[in-house]
Amino acid sequence: MLLKALIVDDEPTHIQGLIRYIKWNDLGFDIPFTAESGHEALEIMRNAPVDVLISDVSMPVMTGIELVAKAKAIHPQLQVLMISGYNEFEFVQEAMNVGAQAYVLKPIKVEEVESKLGGFRKTLTKLLQIEEQAQELQEKVSGSLDIVRERFVADVIVEAGIDLDMLHSWGRLLELPACQQEIGLIVFGYDQFHSSGQDARERVVIGTGFLKAVHVGLSDYRHVYVAKTGTDEIVAMHINLTPIERAAIEKQLLFIQNVMQEQYGSTVTIGTSRVCTTWEEVPSLYKEVKFMMARSRLMEGGQILHYDRLDESDFQQFRLREEMIPEIIGLTETAADASKVVEYVNNVFDMLLSQPSMMFTYMQAFGMALLSELARKQKWNKELGGEMNLEMWQKLIDCRSEAQIREVVLDYVQRYMVIETKGEANQRHNLIGKVTEYLEAHFQDHITVKQLAELHHLNASYLSVLFKKEMGKTISDFLQETRMNKAKELLRDPNIKIYEVSEQVGFQTSAYFAYLFKKTTGYTPQEYRDYH
Repeated sequence: MLLKALIVDDEPTHIQGLIRYIKWNDLGFDIPFTAESGHEALEIMRNAPVDVLISDVSMPVMTGIELVAKAKAIHPQLQVLMISGYNEFEFVQEAMNVGAQAYVLKPIKVEEVESKLGGFRKTLTKLLQIEEQAQELQEKVSGSLDIVRERFVADVIVEAGIDLDMLHSWGRLLELPACQQEIGLIVFGYDQFHSSGQDARERVVIGTGFLKAVHVGLSDYRHVYVAKTGTDEIVAMHINLTPIERAAIEKQLLFIQNVMQEQYGSTVTIGTSRVCTTWEEVPSLYKEVKFMMARSRLMEGGQILHYDRLDESDFQQFRLREEMIPEIIGLTETAADASKVVEYVNNVFDMLLSQPSMMFTYMQAFGMALLSELARKQKWNKELGGEMNLEMWQKLIDCRSEAQIREVVLDYVQRYMVIETKGEANQRHNLIGKVTEYLEAHFQDHITVKQLAELHHLNASYLSVLFKKEMGKTISDFLQETRMNKAKELLRDPNIKIYEVSEQVGFQTSAYFAYLFKKTTGYTPQEYRDYH
C-alpha cells in the first residue's frame, strides 16, 4: 500500500520542487497532498489519512511548530520532517519537542529528503506490524481462557489490589458471580523444584506437568481460577464454593499430590486460606498462606495445611518486622504530608488491636522498634531529635495500656515528621536559592540541566524534581521566564534594536525570540514596545 505525504510551505515553488524531484513511487509513496498554510494543512488531515508531514518551519500566521503540535493530535503516529534555514535551528529544536522526528536544512538536497522518507516508511511498517501482532495476541488471549484467568489471579493477589473499574472488566470477561462473593485461595508449592539434580529441561517438564496436574484436578469447578505465580508455585482462587464443592476439592488436593509424587518423585505442599468477602482482602489471604506454608516446610514438606494452622500472633509479628515498619520508614522519606504517615501508623494499631491474642508487651515492643528505626534514620537536627527520642522511650516504658502506647507513638511520628520536613525544606530552599541565583546571573548562556546539576554536585533528574517542588515550575520555564522579563525591560528602551534584545537575552535568532515572546506575552516584541 502506498503511503501518503503532505507538503506544507508558504512558497508554492518550494512545494513544486519537492513534488517534481522526489521519486515518490520508488519510495512507496503516492503523489503528496499540498498546502500553503497551516490551517489548510489541518483541514486536509481532518478529512484524509496522512502518514508523513513535510513542513517549512517558518510560515506566517501558523508556524511549522504550531502545525506539528496540532497535527500530532489528529494523527499521533504521524511522521514529521521539518525544513529549516541555518538561522532557524532553535525553531527546529522546538519542533522536535512537540513531536517532529527529523529535519533537513536549506538548500534542500533531494537525496537527504529521500533518505528521511525511506526511514519513515520503515518506521511506519514496523508500527503497523506491532499493531497487527497486538491484535493477533488480543485474539489469542480472548480465545484462551486459561491465560485470561491466570492474569486475573495475578492482578488480584498483588499488594496494591485491583481497582473497581478493572474488576468490572474482569467480571464481564470471566462472567464472575454477580452476587456477594466468598473468596478463598489455595496455594500449591513444589517442594523440591530447585534440587541440584535437575537440569533446565527437567525443570521445564516438571513445571508444565505441575500446572497441568492442578488444572486437571480443579477443572470441574466453574469459579476456580488457576495461575502460575512462580517457577515452583501455583495459586487457585475460588469464588462462592458450596460446602459440597469444598469437600470435593479437598479430595482433589490429595490427587494432585499423588500425581506429582508418582510422576516426578517430589512432594507438593498445599495451603488453603480463610474465606473473605472483599477483593481488597485477597492479598492478605495470599500472604497468610505463604507464611503458614513457609513455617511448616521448615519441618516437613508435602503437607496439606488449613488456615487454622496459622499462628496469627507469629504472622502479625512477621508482618510488622518485614513489611509494616519498613513501609512506615519508606513513607517518612517520600510522603510530603505528615498526616499520611500518622494515618498509616494509626491503621497499623487498629490492625494490631483487632487481634484478640495480641499482648500488651508485644505492642510496647513494636513501639520501641519503630522509634528505634526512626531515630536511626533521622537526618536533621540530631540534637533536638536525640532529646525527643529519650523522652519518648521513657514514656513508652511508663505506658500501662495499649491506648497510651498508641498515643505516644503517634505523637512521636508527628513530631519526627515536623523536624525532618523542616530540615529538608530548609536545605532544599538554600540549594535552589543558589541555583536560581546562578540562572539569573547566566540566563543569556546556553546551559543544560546536566551542566547546572554538575555545578552543584547533584544528579540532573534529582535537581529537576527539587527545583519543581521548591519553585512550582521547571528549570526551563524559570529560565525562559527570566529571559522574557529581561526582554521586557530592554524593550522599554527605544535605543536598543529588537535583534539586540534577542541577543542580550540569549537567543541566536530574532525570529525564534519573537515566536517565544508572543507565545509568552501575547504580543510581538514590536507590539509590546509600541504599547509601552
